[in-house]
Amino acid sequence: MIESTFDLVVVGGGLAGFSAALEAAESGLDVLLIEKLAEIGGSSVMSAGCIAFAGTDLQRAQGIEDSNELLFHDLREIGECQNDESIVQAYVANQLSTYHWLCAKGALFSPAIETASGQSVPRLHTVDPADLVRLLARRCRDTGRVDVTMETAARRLLRHPQTRRVEGVVVERGGQTMTVAARRAVLLACGGFVNNRDMVQRFAPAYGNAILIGGEGNVGDGLRMAWHLGADFRDVAYIKGTYGKHPFDTHNNHSCLAVYKGAIVVNQNGERYIDESIPAKTLGDACLAQPSGCTYQILDQDIFEQGDDRVRILDFNRRLEEGSMIRADSVAELAQMIDIPADMLRRTVDRYNGFVAAGDDLDFGRKHLVHTTGDLRRIERAPFYAYPSAAAVYGTYCGVCIDAGMRVIDVFGEVIEGLLAAGEMVGGLHGAAHMPGSSLGKAAIFGRIAARTACDCGASRER
Repeated sequence: MIESTFDLVVVGGGLAGFSAALEAAESGLDVLLIEKLAEIGGSSVMSAGCIAFAGTDLQRAQGIEDSNELLFHDLREIGECQNDESIVQAYVANQLSTYHWLCAKGALFSPAIETASGQSVPRLHTVDPADLVRLLARRCRDTGRVDVTMETAARRLLRHPQTRRVEGVVVERGGQTMTVAARRAVLLACGGFVNNRDMVQRFAPAYGNAILIGGEGNVGDGLRMAWHLGADFRDVAYIKGTYGKHPFDTHNNHSCLAVYKGAIVVNQNGERYIDESIPAKTLGDACLAQPSGCTYQILDQDIFEQGDDRVRILDFNRRLEEGSMIRADSVAELAQMIDIPADMLRRTVDRYNGFVAAGDDLDFGRKHLVHTTGDLRRIERAPFYAYPSAAAVYGTYCGVCIDAGMRVIDVFGEVIEGLLAAGEMVGGLHGAAHMPGSSLGKAAIFGRIAARTACDCGASRER
């Protein structure tokens, strides 16, 4: 029995879900958004709040020249061309209009633009992610076309027995089960499976015992519902941890990436083991291979002062205040505090400083602070700092196969009619590695694309 009917049913109350709901409502659709938890936000609000945009007014104000072409190149390159070219192009073609759309809704981006791994130029636009989701939720409410139902879990997708089109969803609320019909489409925007250790172990056994951090509801239920209908998966082989998570810190769920401001990384023996400018996920793999799976970012006062308290991954002062960043007056004292050989750490720092002065890192070939930007910095001015760092899985960055319109594709390469997906639960954008800012970016961008596809789905059905 069908209890209610809407044009579009959105499953998941994070950035992807609310972006889609607002776009659809502004196009005249009646929308139901269901969220299984008591609060909106999901993994979106736990993120660093960075979005990769190219060609914005904030970049131009800082003299940063960026373009769709360069963004496309960087996304393909960091993904080792294992990502879907059409999905990358969908991100690129819609990213700038989404930036303007968010600004028009009232989103406040920090004027500071940062560089991250895989980016040829600075393009991380930072916003408070919790504020952004709450803002879009308010805008949805203002339309009068979006019903938001909390503590309501999607359980199964419904298909027409003859056409096999997805026509609704079975939901559960307060122990009661009901059926909601969707005239145009059901959109799955309910995240990945980072909080389902069994699924992580199944698809990425190397990370089965890693630190897992994500939205409480990210247990893969949306993926399982789509999988049940034959949805294909993509990028599952590239689940990785991100470097820079303090192994014991309970104050801050985000990585600290002092390496991208000039720090080096050393293992328990006090030795460097990698080019520190490479992507944070590749750094995570290398960290896991070291003794104890925990290493240290080593920096001096000059590098510490390059931090930015407006950017969570660069907020060094907060880490120091919370006690997770270790400070000492000398390299020898720092080594003693983190229990690694003082003579080895001193030799490692001196050797690295010599490479910086000579302009040639003979050990690992590091040429820049991050990717292809920034001049290397010597580590020489006291006090000195160490940040214990492990690899943490913040998101699974893989999921169902989609086309450029966010339609879910089955294992035979055919569209599952009436089923859309957006946000973390889709594959195809990242490929072998993930550019910082692209995961939160694809939530907003792909959510809006999915909403436009839902409008078109209805138009084509009416014809």
